[in-house]
Amino acid sequence: MGGEEPRVVLVATPLGNLGDLSPRAVSALAEAELWIVEDSRISGKLASHLGLKKPMRIVHDHTSPEQVKRILDEIVGGKPAALLTDGGTPVVSDPGAFLVDQCYERGIAVDSIPGPSAPTLALSLSGFYGQRYAFLGFLGRKAGDIRKELTPFAASPLTILLFESPHRVETLFEAAHEVLGRRRYAICREMTKAFQQIYRESLPHVPSAQQLPRKGELTIVIEGLRRKLADDFKE
Repeated sequence: MGGEEPRVVLVATPLGNLGDLSPRAVSALAEAELWIVEDSRISGKLASHLGLKKPMRIVHDHTSPEQVKRILDEIVGGKPAALLTDGGTPVVSDPGAFLVDQCYERGIAVDSIPGPSAPTLALSLSGFYGQRYAFLGFLGRKAGDIRKELTPFAASPLTILLFESPHRVETLFEAAHEVLGRRRYAICREMTKAFQQIYRESLPHVPSAQQLPRKGELTIVIEGLRRKLADDFKE
């Protein structure tokens, strides 16, 4: 593939079920001469599943701009690359965003293979209004930070999507109820995996450990302020 223009392909990878990897994604991963990954152990399992051996470069929250520059130098030097996150779509709540931004600054072509995305999958599974929504990623760890970040949505019809650790749902829901009032929510746990669970309730209810095991990856959907629902809650 030498002689081609420098390029990076963003490849959406499965959240859990490897059957969700598209044929285009498989081709892009096979053709890339370099994989840029968040965790080589996780991407290594994917490579093994596909029967591929690829050199990998790590880009995570602690990767310095100098390290990113060296990776881009490799791409400019003739190594077409694929950018992967640990699961889902690159750049979405993912440290690869800085690398993609720098690709444009360096004149490196960027393409993307669409596929799995935790926020959009959770939105569809929630059953809540999906035309307008706000994805907030991970909120702050402390209740005060959570309240501050949710305050702009106190009177908003936007559906809220966010990520959270299963061990911090109590803090999240208590703070969310203080700011948002009574709202319906859906917790999407371990999506596409063997123990997928969709748990729906209303704030301020916090599920017990029996109702929602405190393990796995959570994507949380909080319904936006709906006039009809707001009237119902007043009754």
